[in-house]
Amino acid sequence: MSQHTHDTAPTEYVEANGIRFAYRRFGSPGRTPVVFFQHFMGNLDDHDPAISDGFAGDREVILFNNTGVSSTSGLVPETVEQMAADAAAFIDALGLATVDLIGHSMGGLVAQEVAIQRPDLARRVVLVGTGPRGGERIGQTPPETGALFGRKYPRQQDMWLPILFAPTETSQKLGREYVDRIVAREDRDEPFSEQSILAQRTAIGAYGAAKDPAYRSLKSLTAPVLVVNGTDDIIIATINSYLLQQFLPDAQLIIYPDANHGAHFQYPDLFLKHTRLFLDEQ
Repeated sequence: MSQHTHDTAPTEYVEANGIRFAYRRFGSPGRTPVVFFQHFMGNLDDHDPAISDGFAGDREVILFNNTGVSSTSGLVPETVEQMAADAAAFIDALGLATVDLIGHSMGGLVAQEVAIQRPDLARRVVLVGTGPRGGERIGQTPPETGALFGRKYPRQQDMWLPILFAPTETSQKLGREYVDRIVAREDRDEPFSEQSILAQRTAIGAYGAAKDPAYRSLKSLTAPVLVVNGTDDIIIATINSYLLQQFLPDAQLIIYPDANHGAHFQYPDLFLKHTRLFLDEQ
């Protein structure tokens, strides 16, 4: 068992297809490892220690920066499909034959595509605050919501409070606890580049623009899926979670109350309980 935690696991590197991927790996080997896929403008430091340390008690946790993000080399691709191919190459480079995937927001788009492109690789998939290719208003963020990503704060990580959490007193309090958790690590990941932001926006926009009312691409995602969201997701509208559950061949849906785009960060203990039940199913 690794003695490291979310805050102490060293940043390691592995090369695949000419890209030097940065990742952190910790926890207990033996069961299927879980690989986390990060949201728009997120890097290794934006994962929630309460969640990753919770999983690390009985399985390996792998956090990584995909191509071009922060401490990983290269340029961020402008399609979700290429991001998925790169992520699969990273997992292959670690020598892993089967993994569980947990994807949040844009990371959920990428995790879906990995499971579609590489059904041999994805055993089970958890999709949080995300939606299907061609989903409702994906990539069409209203200007006032999009402006939240550019605001400056004395503690810049506080930008996530209006983006990930509901405006209620309770949700914002739990949001501040999340931010306190993600700033605790002393050795920080490299900053997020402007190229990363622009390319990720382009990729999300193209993914949302690929309309198909029958959502036929989801039929190829045959792995069991757990879909999680909050009651009012302002980034990827909650209706998209219902669409995933309705059109995926094997999907369950959980909606957390008084929650926004980061519902799992608001309720980490509940999310761990629900997700472990799902991942532990045979």
